[in-house]
Amino acid sequence: MGIWYNIPIYFFFSVKVNSMNKIYIPEGYKPVLDAYDTQRAISYIKNHFQTEFQNALNLKRVSAPLFVTDASGLNDNLNGYERPVSFDVPAIGEEAEVVHSLAKWKRLALKRYGFTVGHGLYTDMNAIRRDEELDNIHSIYVDQWDWEKIITRETRTIEYLQLIVRAIVRAICDTNDQLRVRFPQLTTVLDRDVTFVTSQELEDMYPDLKTGSEREKAFVKEHHTAFIMQIGGKLKSGNRHDGRAPDYDDWQLNGDLFFWDEVLGRALEISSMGIRVDAESLDRQLTIAGCDDRRGLPFHRMLLNDELPLTIGGGIGQSRLCMLMMGCCHIGEVQSSIWDANTVKACEAAGVPLL
Repeated sequence: MGIWYNIPIYFFFSVKVNSMNKIYIPEGYKPVLDAYDTQRAISYIKNHFQTEFQNALNLKRVSAPLFVTDASGLNDNLNGYERPVSFDVPAIGEEAEVVHSLAKWKRLALKRYGFTVGHGLYTDMNAIRRDEELDNIHSIYVDQWDWEKIITRETRTIEYLQLIVRAIVRAICDTNDQLRVRFPQLTTVLDRDVTFVTSQELEDMYPDLKTGSEREKAFVKEHHTAFIMQIGGKLKSGNRHDGRAPDYDDWQLNGDLFFWDEVLGRALEISSMGIRVDAESLDRQLTIAGCDDRRGLPFHRMLLNDELPLTIGGGIGQSRLCMLMMGCCHIGEVQSSIWDANTVKACEAAGVPLL
């Protein structure tokens, strides 16, 4: 057991948000590492995983933008209601937006940089998601490894997606094993055996659970490491498992990677990824989502005209990976962000050190 804090936060803008931030402190929780070793462990995880990851998927590191122009259509629209942080750039006479993710930019970069089939790129992605509800695993600051790889028409399959997922899980588990050698006081054990399930299978499996997150928790608690596939479209119930923008993942060829977090007693999403839309799936998903106005944007025109390579890609949360491996209960223990006063007070009272 532990303590839940429901913290009232008041917002003064016309966006639908939850009125409560939440924080959960597990009973008897104490950080395993001190401040100095925490920083050493974060550095080790990031450096070691990058090496394992890029070798497993044949990726090269590239530099990426912190912001893009509004008119480019390159920003990730996520679930459709999050507002990007935007600002005017007088020198070019345009509005710029801090990226939500680099899902679209990466695919364009593969074409511009001349990558070929079987090769890909990864980059450090830093974002600000100002409408995020804050809790143990959500921050307004997002840090992740964004990656993208060129594939062929023949490998736009569930089987190839699963192959890539297994490679990522091996890289994560190898990193965790090496971390525990370096820091033997850490006790996180991760299951290398990935169980694959579709969002519809989950709904059929747990008819009494009403939300996607409830079904995720029930399934991952049993299977420990799971990849939940086919997210974005409506289920038989008429509801969606979770939201997805219509213009990067193919909703039939995507998914989320979860590990069971023993400290928090929850399914922890580490990665969202998928085979990207081709002209046919983009056309279909834009119509379903009511986003036909995007067809005229430069990126979307290139996709609809088959001018971009076929790719697979995703993002892997850096801070979430660190908190999972290090047995932390709050993402603020492994990243420097800002928190409301009551969250800070609750963490101080419980001995949870926020960076």
